[in-house]
Amino acid sequence: MSEARIDKISNENSTAGPIISGITTFSGQNYFVPPKGTTAERPSYCSPGSIRFNTDSAKLEYFDSLQWLEMEAFNNEVGISTNAAGTSGGLGNRGVFGGGYAPGDVNTIDYVTISTLGNAQDFGDLTVKRRPGCGFASRSRGVFCAGRQIGLIPSNVIDYITISSTGNAVDFGDTYQVQQSGFGFSSETRGVYGAGETTSDVSTNVIQYITIASTGNGVDFGDINTLTANSKGCSSTTRGVFAGGATPGSPVSTYLNIIEYVTISTLGNSIDFGDLTQARLGSGAVSNATRGIFGAGFIPAGRVNTIDFITITSLGNAQDFGDTPQTIFASSGGCSSPTRGIFAGGYTPGGANIINYVSILTTGNAVDFGDLFQSRGYPAGLSNGHGGL
Repeated sequence: MSEARIDKISNENSTAGPIISGITTFSGQNYFVPPKGTTAERPSYCSPGSIRFNTDSAKLEYFDSLQWLEMEAFNNEVGISTNAAGTSGGLGNRGVFGGGYAPGDVNTIDYVTISTLGNAQDFGDLTVKRRPGCGFASRSRGVFCAGRQIGLIPSNVIDYITISSTGNAVDFGDTYQVQQSGFGFSSETRGVYGAGETTSDVSTNVIQYITIASTGNGVDFGDINTLTANSKGCSSTTRGVFAGGATPGSPVSTYLNIIEYVTISTLGNSIDFGDLTQARLGSGAVSNATRGIFGAGFIPAGRVNTIDFITITSLGNAQDFGDTPQTIFASSGGCSSPTRGIFAGGYTPGGANIINYVSILTTGNAVDFGDLFQSRGYPAGLSNGHGGL
Protein backbone atom coordinates (compact mmCIF):
# COMPACT_ATOMS: atom_id res chain seq x y z
CA MET A 1 0.00 0.00 0.00
CA SER A 2 1.34 3.39 -0.96
CA GLU A 3 0.96 6.45 1.22
CA ALA A 4 1.54 10.11 0.40
CA ARG A 5 1.35 12.92 2.94
CA ILE A 6 1.92 16.31 1.27
CA ASP A 7 1.72 19.46 3.35
CA LYS A 8 1.30 21.84 0.43
CA ILE A 9 1.08 21.93 -3.37
CA SER A 10 1.97 25.31 -4.88
CA ASN A 11 1.64 26.74 -8.34
CA GLU A 12 4.51 26.08 -10.73
CA ASN A 13 6.79 29.12 -10.36
CA SER A 14 10.25 30.05 -9.10
CA THR A 15 9.69 27.94 -5.97
CA ALA A 16 8.86 24.86 -8.06
CA GLY A 17 5.89 22.55 -7.55
CA PRO A 18 4.92 20.45 -4.55
CA ILE A 19 6.53 21.34 -1.22
CA ILE A 20 7.10 18.12 0.73
CA SER A 21 8.12 18.45 4.37
CA GLY A 22 9.43 16.00 6.93
CA ILE A 23 11.51 12.89 6.26
CA THR A 24 10.99 11.60 2.72
CA THR A 25 12.20 8.17 1.65
CA PHE A 26 12.43 6.93 -1.96
CA SER A 27 12.57 3.15 -1.98
CA GLY A 28 12.16 2.36 -5.66
CA GLN A 29 14.61 0.00 -7.36
CA ASN A 30 15.17 2.14 -10.46
CA TYR A 31 16.32 5.76 -10.20
CA PHE A 32 15.39 9.29 -9.23
CA VAL A 33 15.48 12.02 -11.89
CA PRO A 34 16.48 15.47 -10.52
CA PRO A 35 15.82 18.75 -12.32
CA LYS A 36 18.24 19.44 -15.16
CA GLY A 37 19.45 22.29 -17.35
CA THR A 38 22.49 24.05 -18.78
CA THR A 39 24.94 26.20 -16.84
CA ALA A 40 23.22 29.32 -18.21
CA GLU A 41 19.86 28.02 -16.92
CA ARG A 42 21.01 27.69 -13.31
CA PRO A 43 18.60 29.47 -10.92
CA SER A 44 20.31 32.53 -9.49
CA TYR A 45 18.85 31.87 -6.06
CA CYS A 46 17.37 28.82 -4.40
CA SER A 47 17.45 27.07 -1.05
CA PRO A 48 20.84 25.77 0.20
CA GLY A 49 21.19 22.08 -0.57
CA SER A 50 19.17 22.25 -3.80
CA ILE A 51 20.31 19.65 -6.35
CA ARG A 52 20.22 19.64 -10.17
CA PHE A 53 21.89 17.90 -13.11
CA ASN A 54 24.04 20.18 -15.29
CA THR A 55 23.63 19.10 -18.93
CA ASP A 56 26.75 21.05 -20.00
CA SER A 57 29.13 19.29 -17.60
CA ALA A 58 27.08 16.06 -17.31
CA LYS A 59 27.45 16.24 -13.51
CA LEU A 60 25.24 16.66 -10.45
CA GLU A 61 25.62 19.97 -8.63
CA TYR A 62 24.27 21.56 -5.48
CA PHE A 63 23.61 25.10 -4.24
CA ASP A 64 25.62 26.06 -1.11
CA SER A 65 23.67 29.29 -0.41
CA LEU A 66 26.02 31.40 -2.57
CA GLN A 67 26.80 29.44 -5.74
CA TRP A 68 26.34 26.17 -7.61
CA LEU A 69 29.09 23.58 -6.98
CA GLU A 70 29.70 20.18 -8.51
CA MET A 71 29.37 17.14 -6.28
CA GLU A 72 32.91 15.90 -5.79
CA ALA A 73 33.78 12.32 -6.76
CA PHE A 74 36.45 10.31 -4.99
CA ASN A 75 38.63 7.46 -6.20
CA ASN A 76 39.44 4.64 -3.77
CA GLU A 77 42.81 4.15 -5.46
CA VAL A 78 44.03 7.70 -4.84
CA GLY A 79 46.38 7.76 -1.88
CA ILE A 80 46.88 10.07 1.03
CA SER A 81 50.11 12.00 1.40
CA THR A 82 50.84 12.92 4.99
CA ASN A 83 53.96 12.94 7.07
CA ALA A 84 52.76 9.80 8.84
CA ALA A 85 51.58 7.94 5.73
CA GLY A 86 54.61 7.03 3.65
CA THR A 87 52.51 4.82 1.40
CA SER A 88 49.65 5.20 -1.08
CA GLY A 89 46.24 4.52 0.37
CA GLY A 90 43.10 6.50 1.13
CA LEU A 91 40.63 8.87 -0.47
CA GLY A 92 40.81 12.27 -2.10
CA ASN A 93 41.82 14.28 -5.14
CA ARG A 94 45.46 13.82 -6.08
CA GLY A 95 47.80 16.64 -7.14
CA VAL A 96 50.87 15.71 -9.19
CA PHE A 97 53.98 17.80 -9.95
CA GLY A 98 56.30 16.88 -12.81
CA GLY A 99 59.77 18.00 -13.81
CA GLY A 100 61.46 21.28 -12.97
CA TYR A 101 64.82 22.87 -12.29
CA ALA A 102 66.75 21.88 -9.15
CA PRO A 103 69.33 23.39 -10.39
CA GLY A 104 69.65 21.38 -13.56
CA ASP A 105 66.55 19.99 -15.25
CA VAL A 106 65.01 16.97 -13.50
CA ASN A 107 62.49 14.25 -14.39
CA THR A 108 61.02 13.92 -10.88
CA ILE A 109 57.28 13.36 -10.46
CA ASP A 110 55.80 13.60 -6.96
CA TYR A 111 52.27 13.79 -5.60
CA VAL A 112 50.05 14.86 -2.72
CA THR A 113 46.47 14.21 -1.71
CA ILE A 114 44.95 17.66 -1.83
CA SER A 115 42.49 17.27 1.07
CA THR A 116 45.32 16.40 3.51
CA LEU A 117 48.43 18.14 4.77
CA GLY A 118 51.95 16.73 4.58
CA ASN A 119 54.93 16.10 2.36
CA ALA A 120 54.77 14.94 -1.25
CA GLN A 121 55.55 11.31 -2.10
CA ASP A 122 57.59 9.97 -5.00
CA PHE A 123 55.44 9.05 -8.03
CA GLY A 124 57.98 8.18 -10.77
CA ASP A 125 59.86 9.93 -13.58
CA LEU A 126 59.08 11.88 -16.74
CA THR A 127 60.30 10.40 -20.04
CA VAL A 128 62.72 13.34 -20.42
CA LYS A 129 64.40 15.63 -17.88
CA ARG A 130 62.86 19.05 -18.47
CA ARG A 131 60.84 22.00 -17.23
CA PRO A 132 57.44 21.09 -18.72
CA GLY A 133 55.58 23.96 -20.31
CA CYS A 134 52.37 22.89 -18.58
CA GLY A 135 50.40 20.05 -17.05
CA PHE A 136 46.69 19.20 -17.31
CA ALA A 137 44.47 16.19 -16.69
CA SER A 138 41.24 14.28 -16.97
CA ARG A 139 39.95 12.40 -13.93
CA SER A 140 42.18 9.45 -14.75
CA ARG A 141 45.11 10.65 -16.91
CA GLY A 142 47.64 13.44 -16.38
CA VAL A 143 49.61 14.97 -19.27
CA PHE A 144 52.83 17.01 -19.26
CA CYS A 145 53.44 19.06 -22.42
CA ALA A 146 56.48 20.53 -24.12
CA GLY A 147 58.84 22.76 -22.10
CA ARG A 148 62.60 23.26 -21.96
CA GLN A 149 65.15 20.44 -21.83
CA ILE A 150 68.77 20.29 -20.68
CA GLY A 151 70.85 22.78 -22.66
CA LEU A 152 67.92 25.23 -22.88
CA ILE A 153 66.51 23.28 -25.83
CA PRO A 154 62.76 23.81 -26.43
CA SER A 155 60.89 20.50 -26.22
CA ASN A 156 58.08 18.95 -28.25
CA VAL A 157 57.64 16.03 -25.82
CA ILE A 158 54.19 15.04 -24.54
CA ASP A 159 54.04 12.29 -21.92
CA TYR A 160 51.31 10.99 -19.65
CA ILE A 161 50.64 9.20 -16.38
CA THR A 162 47.74 7.35 -14.79
CA ILE A 163 46.95 9.55 -11.80
CA SER A 164 45.52 6.88 -9.48
CA SER A 165 48.66 4.75 -9.72
CA THR A 166 52.35 5.51 -9.39
CA GLY A 167 55.06 4.88 -11.98
CA ASN A 168 57.00 6.46 -14.81
CA ALA A 169 55.41 8.60 -17.51
CA VAL A 170 54.76 7.14 -20.97
CA ASP A 171 55.23 8.80 -24.36
CA PHE A 172 52.01 10.37 -25.68
CA GLY A 173 53.23 12.06 -28.89
CA ASP A 174 54.69 15.39 -29.97
CA THR A 175 53.43 18.94 -29.89
CA TYR A 176 52.21 20.58 -33.09
CA GLN A 177 54.94 23.18 -32.59
CA VAL A 178 57.95 23.23 -30.25
CA GLN A 179 56.98 25.43 -27.30
CA GLN A 180 58.49 26.37 -23.96
CA SER A 181 57.11 28.55 -21.16
CA GLY A 182 53.48 28.28 -22.27
CA PHE A 183 50.12 27.88 -20.53
CA GLY A 184 47.88 24.83 -20.29
CA PHE A 185 44.40 23.81 -19.11
CA SER A 186 41.81 21.15 -19.88
CA SER A 187 38.32 19.78 -19.71
CA GLU A 188 37.65 16.10 -19.05
CA THR A 189 38.31 15.28 -22.71
CA ARG A 190 40.56 17.94 -24.25
CA GLY A 191 43.88 19.47 -23.17
CA VAL A 192 44.82 22.89 -24.55
CA TYR A 193 48.26 24.50 -24.40
CA GLY A 194 49.86 27.46 -26.12
CA ALA A 195 51.89 30.65 -26.29
CA GLY A 196 55.45 30.77 -24.95
CA GLU A 197 58.60 30.67 -27.05
CA THR A 198 59.92 28.49 -29.86
CA THR A 199 63.48 29.57 -28.97
CA SER A 200 64.84 32.02 -26.42
CA ASP A 201 63.24 35.46 -26.95
CA VAL A 202 61.19 34.28 -29.98
CA SER A 203 57.47 34.26 -29.16
CA THR A 204 54.79 32.05 -30.65
CA ASN A 205 51.07 32.79 -30.85
CA VAL A 206 50.07 29.18 -31.53
CA ILE A 207 47.45 27.37 -29.40
CA GLN A 208 47.36 23.56 -29.69
CA TYR A 209 45.21 20.77 -28.31
CA ILE A 210 45.12 17.02 -27.74
CA THR A 211 42.43 14.51 -26.85
CA ILE A 212 43.54 13.31 -23.40
CA ALA A 213 42.11 9.78 -23.60
CA SER A 214 44.02 9.00 -26.79
CA THR A 215 47.67 9.29 -27.78
CA GLY A 216 49.11 11.22 -30.71
CA ASN A 217 50.48 14.56 -31.78
CA GLY A 218 49.08 17.99 -30.98
CA VAL A 219 46.66 19.72 -33.37
CA ASP A 220 46.30 23.42 -34.17
CA PHE A 221 43.58 25.15 -32.11
CA GLY A 222 44.01 28.84 -32.98
CA ASP A 223 46.11 31.83 -31.95
CA ILE A 224 46.49 33.91 -28.81
CA ASN A 225 45.34 37.52 -28.95
CA THR A 226 48.45 38.90 -27.19
CA LEU A 227 51.96 37.45 -27.54
CA THR A 228 53.08 36.21 -24.13
CA ALA A 229 55.44 33.70 -22.52
CA ASN A 230 55.46 32.39 -18.94
CA SER A 231 51.70 32.82 -18.57
CA LYS A 232 49.67 30.28 -16.55
CA GLY A 233 46.26 28.75 -17.23
CA CYS A 234 43.25 27.24 -15.46
CA SER A 235 39.73 26.29 -16.50
CA SER A 236 36.08 25.67 -15.82
CA THR A 237 34.27 22.82 -17.56
CA THR A 238 33.76 24.95 -20.66
CA ARG A 239 36.25 27.84 -20.59
CA GLY A 240 40.04 27.96 -20.40
CA VAL A 241 41.75 31.10 -19.08
CA PHE A 242 45.39 32.17 -19.10
CA ALA A 243 46.94 35.20 -17.43
CA GLY A 244 50.09 37.27 -17.15
CA GLY A 245 53.47 36.58 -18.69
CA ALA A 246 55.79 38.76 -20.70
CA THR A 247 56.45 39.61 -24.31
CA PRO A 248 60.02 38.35 -24.77
CA GLY A 249 62.57 40.88 -25.90
CA SER A 250 66.25 41.53 -25.77
CA PRO A 251 67.52 43.07 -23.57
CA VAL A 252 64.17 43.94 -21.93
CA SER A 253 60.91 41.97 -21.74
CA THR A 254 57.53 43.68 -21.36
CA TYR A 255 55.62 42.25 -18.38
CA LEU A 256 51.88 41.80 -18.97
CA ASN A 257 48.69 41.90 -16.90
CA ILE A 258 46.51 40.34 -19.61
CA ILE A 259 43.83 37.72 -19.01
CA GLU A 260 42.44 35.93 -22.09
CA TYR A 261 40.17 32.92 -22.64
CA VAL A 262 38.99 30.31 -25.12
CA THR A 263 36.05 27.91 -25.21
CA ILE A 264 37.75 24.53 -24.80
CA SER A 265 35.34 22.46 -26.91
CA THR A 266 35.68 24.71 -29.96
CA LEU A 267 38.54 25.94 -32.14
CA GLY A 268 39.57 29.58 -32.52
CA ASN A 269 41.59 32.49 -31.24
CA SER A 270 41.69 33.69 -27.63
CA ILE A 271 39.54 36.63 -26.51
CA ASP A 272 40.24 39.38 -23.98
CA PHE A 273 38.89 38.61 -20.48
CA GLY A 274 40.29 41.44 -18.33
CA ASP A 275 43.47 42.29 -16.41
CA LEU A 276 45.40 41.01 -13.41
CA THR A 277 45.85 43.41 -10.50
CA GLN A 278 49.58 43.48 -11.31
CA ALA A 279 51.60 42.75 -14.44
CA ARG A 280 53.75 39.66 -13.77
CA LEU A 281 54.91 36.31 -15.11
CA GLY A 282 55.31 32.82 -13.68
CA SER A 283 52.30 32.80 -11.36
CA GLY A 284 50.89 29.48 -10.17
CA ALA A 285 47.30 28.91 -11.39
CA VAL A 286 44.49 26.86 -9.79
CA SER A 287 40.71 26.72 -10.19
CA ASN A 288 37.45 25.05 -9.41
CA ALA A 289 34.49 25.17 -11.79
CA THR A 290 33.73 28.83 -11.08
CA ARG A 291 36.81 30.60 -9.69
CA GLY A 292 40.36 30.89 -11.01
CA ILE A 293 43.30 31.95 -8.80
CA PHE A 294 46.76 33.19 -9.83
CA GLY A 295 49.43 33.20 -7.11
CA ALA A 296 52.73 35.08 -6.83
CA GLY A 297 55.18 35.57 -9.74
CA PHE A 298 57.95 37.76 -11.11
CA ILE A 299 57.83 41.51 -11.73
CA PRO A 300 60.73 43.52 -13.18
CA ALA A 301 61.92 44.41 -9.67
CA GLY A 302 61.90 40.81 -8.41
CA ARG A 303 59.31 38.47 -6.90
CA VAL A 304 55.88 39.24 -5.46
CA ASN A 305 53.50 37.30 -3.20
CA THR A 306 50.27 38.68 -4.70
CA ILE A 307 47.30 36.32 -5.17
CA ASP A 308 44.48 37.35 -7.55
CA PHE A 309 41.17 35.70 -8.38
CA ILE A 310 38.58 35.83 -11.16
CA THR A 311 35.12 34.39 -11.74
CA ILE A 312 35.73 32.24 -14.82
CA THR A 313 32.13 32.28 -16.04
CA SER A 314 32.13 36.07 -16.28
CA LEU A 315 34.46 38.67 -17.81
CA GLY A 316 36.33 41.38 -15.94
CA ASN A 317 39.45 42.29 -14.04
CA ALA A 318 40.99 40.15 -11.31
CA GLN A 319 40.52 41.05 -7.65
CA ASP A 320 42.85 40.72 -4.68
CA PHE A 321 42.62 37.34 -2.93
CA GLY A 322 45.49 37.52 -0.43
CA ASP A 323 49.22 36.75 -0.28
CA THR A 324 51.54 33.77 -0.25
CA PRO A 325 53.74 33.48 2.88
CA GLN A 326 56.89 33.61 0.72
CA THR A 327 57.85 35.42 -2.46
CA ILE A 328 59.77 32.43 -3.91
CA PHE A 329 56.62 31.07 -5.51
CA ALA A 330 57.54 32.54 -8.87
CA SER A 331 57.52 29.66 -11.36
CA SER A 332 55.56 27.34 -9.07
CA GLY A 333 53.27 24.49 -10.08
CA GLY A 334 49.56 24.67 -9.33
CA CYS A 335 46.84 22.04 -8.84
CA SER A 336 43.42 21.98 -7.22
CA SER A 337 40.34 20.19 -5.94
CA PRO A 338 36.89 21.85 -5.98
CA THR A 339 37.69 23.48 -2.63
CA ARG A 340 41.48 23.79 -2.30
CA GLY A 341 44.26 25.16 -4.51
CA ILE A 342 47.93 24.23 -4.06
CA PHE A 343 51.10 26.07 -5.14
CA ALA A 344 54.31 24.03 -5.05
CA GLY A 345 57.99 24.75 -5.61
CA GLY A 346 59.61 27.95 -6.74
CA TYR A 347 62.69 29.35 -8.37
CA THR A 348 65.75 29.89 -6.17
CA PRO A 349 69.39 28.98 -6.94
CA GLY A 350 68.75 25.55 -5.39
CA GLY A 351 65.01 25.28 -5.96
CA ALA A 352 62.31 25.49 -3.27
CA ASN A 353 60.45 22.60 -1.67
CA ILE A 354 57.61 24.65 -0.18
CA ILE A 355 53.96 23.70 -0.76
CA ASN A 356 51.24 26.19 0.23
CA TYR A 357 47.47 26.05 -0.19
CA VAL A 358 44.43 28.32 -0.29
CA SER A 359 40.71 27.68 0.18
CA ILE A 360 39.32 28.56 -3.25
CA LEU A 361 35.82 29.55 -2.10
CA THR A 362 37.10 32.18 0.35
CA THR A 363 39.75 34.89 0.21
CA GLY A 364 42.83 35.10 2.40
CA ASN A 365 46.50 34.27 2.63
CA ALA A 366 48.01 30.94 1.61
CA VAL A 367 48.95 28.46 4.37
CA ASP A 368 51.76 25.91 4.63
CA PHE A 369 50.87 22.42 3.32
CA GLY A 370 54.19 20.53 3.46
CA ASP A 371 57.26 19.96 1.28
CA LEU A 372 57.93 18.60 -2.19
CA PHE A 373 59.72 15.25 -2.54
CA GLN A 374 62.48 17.17 -4.40
CA SER A 375 63.18 20.90 -4.12
CA ARG A 376 62.85 22.64 -7.48
CA GLY A 377 61.43 25.49 -9.49
CA TYR A 378 59.31 25.36 -12.66
CA PRO A 379 57.40 22.13 -11.88
CA ALA A 380 54.20 21.59 -13.87
CA GLY A 381 51.15 20.80 -11.74
CA LEU A 382 47.96 18.87 -12.49
CA SER A 383 45.17 17.09 -10.62
CA ASN A 384 42.13 14.87 -11.08
CA GLY A 385 39.88 17.38 -9.29
CA HIS A 386 40.43 20.71 -11.08
CA GLY A 387 37.73 23.06 -12.32
CA GLY A 388 37.62 21.73 -15.87
CA LEU A 389 36.29 18.30 -14.84
